Amino acid sequence: MSGPPQGEQPEQAQRVADDAPGQGPVAASRLRSAKSWSPSRAAALALLLGAIVTAGFALTTLALYRSSENRLLDLRAREVGSVLTAVVPSIQTPLASAAELADATRGDKQKFRAFMAPYVGAGKQFVSASLWPLGQTRARPSTIMGARPVLTTHPQRAAALFARAGSSTSMGVIGVLDGPDPSLGFEFATPGVKHGFAVYAESPLPKDRRSKLAGNSAFSDLDYVLYLGHSQNTAKLLLTSVKLPVEGRRASQTVPFGDSAFTLVVTPRGPLDGSFFADLPWLVAIIGALVSLAAALMTGRLARRRQHAERLTVILDRTAAENHRLYTEQRSIAQTLQHALLPDEVPDTNALQVRASYVPASSGIDVGGDWYDFVNVDDDRMLLLVGDVSGHGLPAATTMAALRHAALAYAAEEPRPARVLERLQAFVNREPHRYFATVLCALIDAGAHELTIASAGHMAPLLAVDGEASFVEIDAGVPIGVAGGASYAERKIQVSPHSTLIAFTDGLVERRKEVLDVGLGRLRDAVEGTRLPLGDLLSKLVGELYTQDHHDDTAIVGIRWRD
Repeated sequence: MSGPPQGEQPEQAQRVADDAPGQGPVAASRLRSAKSWSPSRAAALALLLGAIVTAGFALTTLALYRSSENRLLDLRAREVGSVLTAVVPSIQTPLASAAELADATRGDKQKFRAFMAPYVGAGKQFVSASLWPLGQTRARPSTIMGARPVLTTHPQRAAALFARAGSSTSMGVIGVLDGPDPSLGFEFATPGVKHGFAVYAESPLPKDRRSKLAGNSAFSDLDYVLYLGHSQNTAKLLLTSVKLPVEGRRASQTVPFGDSAFTLVVTPRGPLDGSFFADLPWLVAIIGALVSLAAALMTGRLARRRQHAERLTVILDRTAAENHRLYTEQRSIAQTLQHALLPDEVPDTNALQVRASYVPASSGIDVGGDWYDFVNVDDDRMLLLVGDVSGHGLPAATTMAALRHAALAYAAEEPRPARVLERLQAFVNREPHRYFATVLCALIDAGAHELTIASAGHMAPLLAVDGEASFVEIDAGVPIGVAGGASYAERKIQVSPHSTLIAFTDGLVERRKEVLDVGLGRLRDAVEGTRLPLGDLLSKLVGELYTQDHHDDTAIVGIRWRD
């Protein structure tokens, strides 16, 4: 806001003097008295007390600010740690599946290369992947994809790594940090398999270890240092975005990673709670000093300032609580992990139209174990897999990923539905576990209009023909993980032209305090008489059957014969 023109100020001052006659001399007298005023003992005491109170408020505000900043920094460190923890399955799952495939195929190089091709190469997850036979006197790879592993230049370290391979269910982690090409290596071998194979993959590290977080990252307001192991040993430095040693406020977090751990140190680039709260102690000190100069006349204002400072303290605590809630919600990154573990696209063919949808639970932030996948057996046949792992959260998602990759490996060898389920049952029951999973496996022969289906405790799919819908009759065997040595029966069904098959998990039909048959009937009624395009049909089913207060994920797959 601008003031009056400079030329109008004398005239305005004159009007004020005319409106309040006699005030000008009084003001001048008071000004002269102020110049000659000397503080009395009471005034000095009031000034001293005011200074003490002001210093107390400033220090209290500073302590609250530092406490809030430290709490927020600890929260951010735990959030970064949770992101690192969530990365483990995305690394271990392909290595574990590749090890299973290698053991099953006796180290077939072509199948190993075909399986690892999506993960190895420039811009991909690993720069190198290799297959190492176990039980040899000298550790060396039998198959190498991508760059030659840096580990091969350290034969003693390689021998030590693969000597303990297969003795643990955890992924082996090793840092090759002392050469011209530093890298981080990951190893996995199927536990308990004698004379099997270990899969080893490497990711390169910057030679100077410097790496900045992206500007659009949720953690772009932090600098970080990442060490391999449980200590802040500079010899084990992996990455850093700041010059060492780290100075100022910092928080550390030890994150388990495979059979090792990462030690994470984070430091803020600026105030996490905003620049206003960083300047607040100085603001309180300046205001308090001005208030103290007024002595007794400002006593009332000092009290109000105290109330104001207390309100600011409440605001700080509320802001910290709100930030805690917001940072907790960021754990929904786990849902991104869920979608990353599902197929990127569905395999439409000339004979079949395929659509799929995954809908997370409408409440909570945990991911589930619902999944689906497809295997193209040949030009006419495709294998459909739909499953649901018990439980929620990262363990369920990790288990789901392991089952999915194991099923894909078994299906690639022998696509018979019953055989895939039997081998999957044996895979799960070889070790103690606390979960089970239902799996539906269907071999679709598009040319012969034939469907061969087997179920491990999973609900039967819905088949719609000429506007009429009915559930496929299947022999539902025991769920995966319930009993060892289970066998499964297959059903062969002839499918009419233009038929639509709907496979789903229980989240689509189950409701609390409701019999399952009611939900199945609701699904059948929603499909009968409907002649929508396949994608619109799946959207309709999700929109009509999936409630806002539902607490379970849902996977739904639709397959329609084009003729």
